[in-house]
Amino acid sequence: MNVEHPWPRVAVVVPCYKVAASIESVVASIPPEVWRIYCVNDSSPDDSRSVIERLAEQDNRVRLVDRSENGGVGAAFMTGVAAALADKAHVIVKLDGDGQMNGSFVTDFAAPILTGEADYVKGNRFYDVEHVLAMPRARLIGNAGLSFLSKLSTGYWNLFDPTNGFVAIHAEVARLIPASKVHPRYFFESDLLFRLSVLRARVVELPMETIYKDELSGLNEWRCLLTFPLLHARNFFKRIFYNYLLRNFSLGSITLPLGMLMLSFGSLYGLVRWIESYESQEPATAGTVMLSALPIIIGIQLMLNFLAQDVSSVPDRAVHKRLTHKRTLVSAERELEG
Repeated sequence: MNVEHPWPRVAVVVPCYKVAASIESVVASIPPEVWRIYCVNDSSPDDSRSVIERLAEQDNRVRLVDRSENGGVGAAFMTGVAAALADKAHVIVKLDGDGQMNGSFVTDFAAPILTGEADYVKGNRFYDVEHVLAMPRARLIGNAGLSFLSKLSTGYWNLFDPTNGFVAIHAEVARLIPASKVHPRYFFESDLLFRLSVLRARVVELPMETIYKDELSGLNEWRCLLTFPLLHARNFFKRIFYNYLLRNFSLGSITLPLGMLMLSFGSLYGLVRWIESYESQEPATAGTVMLSALPIIIGIQLMLNFLAQDVSSVPDRAVHKRLTHKRTLVSAERELEG
């Protein structure tokens, strides 16, 4: 296949690990409008590399990118992103190599970015009830449970399906993502959203369907249940520090720590007094009860106030236009200096 592609340059990154049986159909499903396809061989032990080499001979859009060691789907994607940025791609779309994602949607995911509506686009498998019911129950429950944690850690309260890996990102925004710090494995989708929230990037969702076959998922639900909440908690406190203390200071910068402090004090004080009352068999006085209950009530109200502000401050403007303009000015200045 030989296709000439005018601007814009839409690139697809396909992390490849044990995809020898599916990668050919995945590449075939990608629309001809796509400029390049970066198949990242994540040190796959099967014949994935040889299959990709054959595809590269048949389709001049395909590029083989090798990783010296297996790093995980997140690491493979960021490796592909680096290759696409080096080739001056404008929009980068991630497509899994196992055939679960419909490659014909690639241009749909790139469209909101090209029109300036978004910096980042992600899929959502929960729009269609019939498709939701067709999902494996373990994945359905796991995604639903992790959604609230993702909203807290990223600040994108308007999003759902945080582990969806069908995503697209503007190149100028991707340049600002610290690739070495993005989680290398299955938490990378949520971690990437956290990085985008720090940049105040605008994210939109598109409905999509996923094709579930007989393939085995490398995602261990029990491991995610144990590790993902801790990773979300880490990102939550980092986001609060970056967005509410380091780069900005607002009412939420006061209400959240004060609310947490009062809630902790009221709960701890009440627990200590309850233990003392239980051991002495003497009922607590009204003053003791109020001294415990009042900080708890006020603390909860302050934290709810913070949540209301956090929800209302979801980014609603794309930042890549400003980044592109700034980059153009810098390039012009360098040319003049030269």
